[in-house]
Amino acid sequence: MTTSKTAITAAPIAPVLANRWSPRAYDESYEISQHEVLSVLEAARWAASANNGQPWRFSVAVRGTELHAKVVEGLGGFNQAWAPRASALIVVSVQKFHADGSENKGAHYDAALAVANLTIQGEELGLHSHQMAGILHAKLHENLQLADDLEVLVVVSIGKVAAADTLQGPAYEREIAPRTRLTLDEIVLHGKP
Repeated sequence: MTTSKTAITAAPIAPVLANRWSPRAYDESYEISQHEVLSVLEAARWAASANNGQPWRFSVAVRGTELHAKVVEGLGGFNQAWAPRASALIVVSVQKFHADGSENKGAHYDAALAVANLTIQGEELGLHSHQMAGILHAKLHENLQLADDLEVLVVVSIGKVAAADTLQGPAYEREIAPRTRLTLDEIVLHGKP
């Protein structure tokens, strides 16, 4: 049985948002389709972007490929224990500079918007994703032979959820833990609802 972690919200939100959570237990038998990959990437492509700069770049590593093995090498130790079971790992990078050579100070924000779109589109398709900052940035940059003007930000796992008991130790404990968030009173500084 898979875990459900539908958000308990202070006001109604779209089900696709309420049902989104970041699992670590993935169904190793599920093979992501080309249609699903294209769908999540297309959603990311249409994210809002400052001056329409679109600084995000994606490296898609489907489980079982040589590229997947290279991405797994670039995951932090804890993430190496569970993430390789996902159907795909998507490395998110950004262009550090604008065409005129100036620093792109909004690149991280823009990339986060693209990843949010990717995540929600995956949820709409019945897939779950998990963003990982616990990665070896330099190793991924090297393994993927990325251009010098790109900065690796995160790796996103994506696939179908499996039962929590497919995990062990801290990964299992995190998988079954309740889903929590700060209250609106804690995060809204001005203009309280």
